[in-house]
Amino acid sequence: MKLNTCINNLDVERNITGADRKNLVILEELYNCDIEIYNGSITTNSKDEEVIKKLERIFSLLAEASELGAKFGGRDIVYLANLVESNEDAKYLRLFENKKAISYTFSNKPIYPKTLKQIDYVKAMQAKDIVFSLGAAGTGKTFLAVAYAVWELKKGNYQRIILTRPAVEAGESLGFLPGDLKEKIDPYLRPLYDALYDTLGYETTEALISKQVIEIAPLAYMRGRTLENAFVILDEAQNATKEQLKMFLTRLGFHSKMIVTGDPSQIDLSSKQSGLLRAARLLDRIPEIGVVEFEAIDVVRHPLVGKIIEVFEENKL
Repeated sequence: MKLNTCINNLDVERNITGADRKNLVILEELYNCDIEIYNGSITTNSKDEEVIKKLERIFSLLAEASELGAKFGGRDIVYLANLVESNEDAKYLRLFENKKAISYTFSNKPIYPKTLKQIDYVKAMQAKDIVFSLGAAGTGKTFLAVAYAVWELKKGNYQRIILTRPAVEAGESLGFLPGDLKEKIDPYLRPLYDALYDTLGYETTEALISKQVIEIAPLAYMRGRTLENAFVILDEAQNATKEQLKMFLTRLGFHSKMIVTGDPSQIDLSSKQSGLLRAARLLDRIPEIGVVEFEAIDVVRHPLVGKIIEVFEENKL
């Protein structure tokens, strides 16, 4: 079956196909069919009219996005397919129109929002003094916040970055862990270190930490402080109680910004209730505070993961 969509540019065709047909293989796995692109024509052995319509829409959008300068990896293909499946693809090209990097990696690779919700997240961080970012792992909540904080620090808009997390993990207590305080808390803060290393490199990160330009500490260490001229990120906030969140948010000083990230479905508090959702709902009415909620569509996984989940669910594992 020949699709109605045609690709008339060899570079665009190569971009869409991917190295060793990797992008096509992903679509073949998603839609259980064979797909070929030859001399601009796209064919499939699928007889399902719905699948054919979806593939035509996907390839049409890929071609348009490619003309706008987009480069596609597996994650991009899965995300677009998710949008088409959910009939939410109408705004897809927003990702590539007026595209502007929000930061750069240590190797000088530009960092762009990868999903429509990430665009909303970045805009909220740019415009609001406090932003709540709620959603599952894999939505870019922490990485984008750290990347944007680093960029703002480099531009001189803030004097320091403060990164913090509740030191709570499956009900464990820091007192039972071996080592000094740094050795106790570092495992809990590892995602924050990883994001810093990606954007600044190891040596620069460690140098800025030693100069206290970057501070990484447990949430409890924020008590009694006023955080001025700082970009402050509270990660894993689903493990903060309402009292801790109130304490943290009232630390906001002049010329500071706070980003609060968390996944309400992954709460490790053993006795007290998480304060994250309640705080986000209550404070959303304040104009200077933004709330961005990522959805399942924003979590982009390999197609094989979906099949694994199906098997587990069928067997009630």
